[in-house]
Formats: sequence, C-alpha cells, structure tokens
Amino acid sequence: MKSLWDEKKAKNSLGDPLQMRVYTSRLLGQNSDLVLHGGGNTSVKAAVTNLFGETKDVLYVKGSGWDLATIEAAGFAPVKLDVLKKMAELDVLSDTDMVKNQRMAMTDPSAPNPSVEAILHAIIPFKFVDHTHTDAVVTVTNTDNGEERIREIYGDRVLIVPYIMPGFVLAKKVYEMTKGMDWSKVEAIILMSHGVFTFDDDAKVSYENMINIVTESEEYLKKHKAVVRVDKSQVVRENLLDLARIRREVSQLKGSAMLAGLMNDSVAACFSSLLDVASIATRGPLTPDHVIRTKRVPVVLGEDVCQDVQQFAEDYHAYFEKNAVGEMTCLDAAPRWGVWPEHGVVAFGSTFKEVQVIQDVTAHTMEAIQKAEKLGGWQALPEKDIFEIEYWELEQAKLKKAAAPQELQGKVVLVTGAASGIGKACAERLNAQGAVVAALDINPDIENLFSQKEILGMICDVTDEENMKACVEETVHRFGGLDIVVSNAGIFPSSESIVSVKSETWQKSLDINLSSHQVLLKQCIPYLELGVDPAVVIIASKNVPAPGPGASAYSVAKAGLTQLARVAALELGAAGIRVNVVHPNQVFDTAIWTSEVLQSRAKHYGMSVEEYKTNNILKVEISSQDVADLACAMAGPVFSKTTGAQISIDGGNERVI
Repeated sequence: MKSLWDEKKAKNSLGDPLQMRVYTSRLLGQNSDLVLHGGGNTSVKAAVTNLFGETKDVLYVKGSGWDLATIEAAGFAPVKLDVLKKMAELDVLSDTDMVKNQRMAMTDPSAPNPSVEAILHAIIPFKFVDHTHTDAVVTVTNTDNGEERIREIYGDRVLIVPYIMPGFVLAKKVYEMTKGMDWSKVEAIILMSHGVFTFDDDAKVSYENMINIVTESEEYLKKHKAVVRVDKSQVVRENLLDLARIRREVSQLKGSAMLAGLMNDSVAACFSSLLDVASIATRGPLTPDHVIRTKRVPVVLGEDVCQDVQQFAEDYHAYFEKNAVGEMTCLDAAPRWGVWPEHGVVAFGSTFKEVQVIQDVTAHTMEAIQKAEKLGGWQALPEKDIFEIEYWELEQAKLKKAAAPQELQGKVVLVTGAASGIGKACAERLNAQGAVVAALDINPDIENLFSQKEILGMICDVTDEENMKACVEETVHRFGGLDIVVSNAGIFPSSESIVSVKSETWQKSLDINLSSHQVLLKQCIPYLELGVDPAVVIIASKNVPAPGPGASAYSVAKAGLTQLARVAALELGAAGIRVNVVHPNQVFDTAIWTSEVLQSRAKHYGMSVEEYKTNNILKVEISSQDVADLACAMAGPVFSKTTGAQISIDGGNERVI
C-alpha cells in the first residue's frame, strides 16, 4: 500500500491541527481497502480557548454520519478530553449513557455525535489517532491461528487486543491493558477481527504508520500465496425473471420495495461458483461493523430461488430466538446480499445508494474470504458476537429515529419519451419520491441528461422492438425488477384534414402513439407480474374524449392507445397490475408544442396564443410538472385500488365535461 501524503497539500494545513486532521483523514478515506462508507474513525487532541479565556484540552473525533473520504472540519465533534479520560476509569457504563455523557461533554452542541470509540481515542496518549478496518490485517486475523500470524508479522511492535464489542467495554479493556505500558515501544494496536489503530504526535507519522502496518500484512498474504485468481472464462448465466422473483420475495420479507443490484462480473461469478461457496460465504462478515449493512450471512440461492429466500427468513428468525436476551424486537428477516452460483452476487437495498454500499462491502468481503481460505481457512467471529452488534442498543436507538421512507422508495420505474416535457418531468418527480428510474428516449442527450445517479438514461427507438426489449432487460439487470411503467412517448403531427393527411404522417403517428406502447407493454408485463404493487400509467390525450378537427392521425392513435389501456386493465388485473390513463390537454412546455404548432392551433380557433393557453374553465395553464404530479399519484398508493380509470388534466374542458 502506497502513502498518498503530498507535502505541498499538507503545507496548507500546517499550524491548524484540525485542518491537518481533515487532510490525513481524507487520505485514509480515499482507500477502500482501509475504510468503507463511513467506517473507521480519526481524532486529534488540541487546546482551545473558551468564552472565558480558559484553555481546555479537547478531543476532536469523527462524528456520527460522516465519511472519512469527504469529511470536513464540521464533521469532527469536540469533546472535553478530561471527561473522556474519567469515563474510562468507570467500572461500568452502558453505551447509551456513554453516548449521552459524551454529548454532554461537547464544547459545540451543534456538532454531530462523537464516535462510540471516542474514549479509546482519548486514552491513547498521542495527538493524532487513526483507526481503520483495513482488509489486509482483518483478513489475517480472520483465519485459524490468526493471532499467531499477527505476532509472526509484527512481533512485539503492536498491542494485540482480543475481539471485544466496540464502545465502552472495548475502551475499558484497552485502558486496563495499557496501564503502565511504554507507548514508545508500540507502533499500533490491532483489534482482532476489527481493525487497526495507529498514533503519533505528528500527523504524517501516524498516517504512514497505518500504511506500513497494512503493507506488512499485504506482503504476508502475497508471500503465502493468499491471492485471488479470477477465471475470466467463467460462464455467467443470466435469468432476469428469476432475479425479479428474488427481488419480490426479498421485498415481501422487508415489508417494502427493495432494489436488487446484480454483480455478475468475472470476480463475482467466480466467487459464486466456488464449490464450497455455501460454506465459506455463510461463516460471517469481514468485520462485525458490516452486519448493520449486510446482516450476518447472505442468502444462498439455488434452483428454487423463492424457497431459498424463505428458508433464509426462517433461519434468521431462529438466529434471533437463539441469541436474543430480554425484550428485543426482531428486525426484518430479509437478506441484504445473496450468492447465486453461476450468476454472481446480488445486493439488496431500499435505495440505490444502499445497494452500491452493500455491493462495495460484498466485493471486499469476497476477496478477503478467498485470501483467508488460502491462508488456512476463513474464520469469522461467532454468531453471538455478530448478533450483539446487529442488536446493539445504539443501533436500535438509530432505527427508532430513522426518517420515514419516501412514498416510492425502492420502486423501479421505466419512463418513455423522457428527454423532455411530460416524460422528463415524470422521471424527475418519481425519482424525487424515492424511485429509481430508467429514462428512455430517442434523443441521444438522454444518456447525460440527468445528474441523479438513480436515473438511468438510455437511448431507445420505441418503434424498434429489439431496442425496446434490450432497454427493458437492462432496467431489470440494473435494478432487479420493474414496478411502474409510464408509457409516454409520443408525437403531435402537423394539423391536416382527413382528406389531406399524408400516409406517412398517419402511419408514423400510429407507430409511435399506439403500436410502440403495445410493444412496451409486451416487453414489460412479464416483469410487472413479478413487481411490487405494479402499475402502468398511460399518457393519452384530451383528444380521446374530445377530438378536434385537423388532428385525425393523432386523435385516432391516442384513442387506440386508450382502448389498449382498457384491455390491459382487464387482462392484467388478476396479476395485481393497475393500468390507468391520463388525458392531458394543452401542455405547452412539451416538445410537441412547437411555436409553429401553437400558433397554428390558436389561429385555427381564432384566438391569440395567450388565450389559447388558458382556454379552459379554470383559466389556468397546464404544465408538464402538473401532469407528472398526477402520474406520480396514479403510480403510488393513493390509486392502489383503482384500475381502468381515465382522468383528464386540462383545467376543465367543456367538451370533455
């Protein structure tokens, strides 16, 4: 492992210990082999002057919710150092009381909660303290004779602490072990199955001690040929319907929609196809901290994926009953990742970000497991130790304070015609409600149109069935299934009477405004049948209930689309799929309403453009966002018992009424 220290950048923080702490913390956070997604913590001790001119020693320690990769000065909680040291002398202290008293000892009440390892940072008698969950060292500790191997690597240069649960009990253990110890002879503290602490009065020395400690474990692994070899010729099977089934089962166990991120690269495929994968993957996580994100073990999937998920739930309940003490409430029994032989690995999460985090954790876990196996055998902590972290009183408290999920969180949506107008507004509105979205459009700009990572832009010609099929399959591959379809793609031909309408105009309108929607439904239905509260929203037109002259090609196609939706509602209701229709009118911020078309229609009715825009009973202008709000409602729980409905959004049209 290479040091990322840069003297020029470090100079910017000289003289300011907190800014130096930010700098070196980010160096650690940049390396996922050291910390992952909020893991690890760092601190610096400094003297500060209070309101009364008194100088007090303070520990600035990483605050809860901050990530070392992006942490700023505001992410460190300032805690009175003397209070933390006194807390270490107590015989007993619950972690809840520890957190409360740490917060009471803060010098800035607006700062985040201090790390649960603040006391441990406080008793280490050096200015800078770095703590990581480094893969290399933990991999070595998680093997048979792990402690002996650590001693073989480092000798007496490190203090080895047997695994003990983080929080007060860990701080107390280290406090007792280090009484009278000559700290100058110790380069680091290694916590078995947990991680590494390094420290020094110089930030660079503390940081590079971490790099050196990790490098020695990496070299030890290489020396013993504990490396992962990937067979790029490994055959990878893909069964998207089964993936959707797995996601539905997991969502039902969770009690809400979950995404399923399939990892089927050669690394994941090779791991999933190991002959003993069912054994090694289910021995426990890389570090106990991961259990909060991944649960203790993955689900192992076989031929009957639904039964396998149900079996996981039964096993999880048994695990809870076996280890629960006193009044505890069992968490949901849904897995957070799964091993799918010959297919790869699947990560489950309520949000796209959560899926990505679990995928990252899983990738590091798979590598560590295989290296440890070659070093003598992967050996995680006993399930009771893992259970104590999963059901830690502090984690239970966090769950009680968790914000309510967004209305469509975990849902997978596909929107056509999403590069502008109604389609774009629908994609953004549905995403704002918590859904991930596949946004399809023939406009090449669609691939880079959205800044949100949860919106996948794909170029799609809706009149090309193979192109449509590929986009639907990519949606399922990326997110695990499909729940909501907003069938919106359309064009508005120039005004022509029936006698003068060109055959190509007529056919193009039918192809895009009608036939493409049938093709879309055909490709989506098999996945919608496996969706979570599935719904289809068809964007039709006011021209269906109230057609106008000069728009036969458009009106006939939209009328056919509405009839298609009615039949779909009849056919798909038994599968729980709702199909409803929106009839917008005069939505002028869409691509079909060019200035030429707008002026032509206004002139046709003998109105000015402004009069034409508000030509309805309420005298209001309808926007794409208005239509998107209605479509979002129709896709959500408000319309959970409605299908086959046709709703106009037009400000009130006399002919429709």
